[in-house]
Amino acid sequence: MTRAKWFAHPLGSFGLLMVWLLLVDDFTSVGHWLLGAFLALLIPRLTVTWWPRLPRIRSWKHVFIFAQHMLTDIVVANFQVARLALGPVHNLQPRWVQVPYTLEDDLAVYLLASAISLAPGTVATSVNQHDRILTVHALHCDDEQALIAEIKQRYEQPLREVFACSL
Repeated sequence: MTRAKWFAHPLGSFGLLMVWLLLVDDFTSVGHWLLGAFLALLIPRLTVTWWPRLPRIRSWKHVFIFAQHMLTDIVVANFQVARLALGPVHNLQPRWVQVPYTLEDDLAVYLLASAISLAPGTVATSVNQHDRILTVHALHCDDEQALIAEIKQRYEQPLREVFACSL
């Protein structure tokens, strides 16, 4: 067996080892470390064909940019939604928006939809993979094109850099 096949999921193997040691509640026994290490190597090796292919991260800098945008937007949107919720209902302008995306990797699309849904006031309700369109419901949206541009600039662009998508 090649090294790559035995260590197909090194983080998964490390996680299995830690879970084993926590389950037996003994970090001092050499026997438990050896048995845990054996299981941590064997289980991923036996299940390697069931695991999805993980995309390669091309830009860690853009991972942090994406995370920063998400966290900032979550905090800011909480205050905006609170202001809208405490204000008159007739001021709300809820809207369904079709957001086209150019991401190719399923994980990138999932992260895009998750980022939209985590920020209060917006939720990604469906993904049309064939037409590459995300349907988003916004609690308050004055300008549909501005919302689309913001989603593409703040979320999609960093994700395209992270996963090195074309276009």
